[in-house]
Amino acid sequence: MAAVGTAPAAALSHAFLDEAAPLVGGAVSAAPKEIRLSFSEAIEPHFSGIDLVTEDGRTIATGQAIVDPGNDKQLVLTLPPLVPGRYRVRWHVVSVDTHRTEGEYSFAVER
Repeated sequence: MAAVGTAPAAALSHAFLDEAAPLVGGAVSAAPKEIRLSFSEAIEPHFSGIDLVTEDGRTIATGQAIVDPGNDKQLVLTLPPLVPGRYRVRWHVVSVDTHRTEGEYSFAVER
């Protein structure tokens, strides 16, 4: 009976954002070279991504986010040079158990 009670919990798990660099709501003195997001479980790279948006709503052209080869719970996006200002990070991931989650946060590059 105990095994039956624990099986649905595993099936309902999702990949939630655990850590972010740059920090959620944070400010950095130098423009970051990448965005690195860590999730609560492994993510599927083909169905996951990150967009970076300026404070006036323009999407910054970047390459595609990749899963860190050494950590399948981290999604990494290499950034072009950023000017000072406020940025919004929009992310979406599909965990290896096929559940989708998404979110966003902001950070600032100080002048």
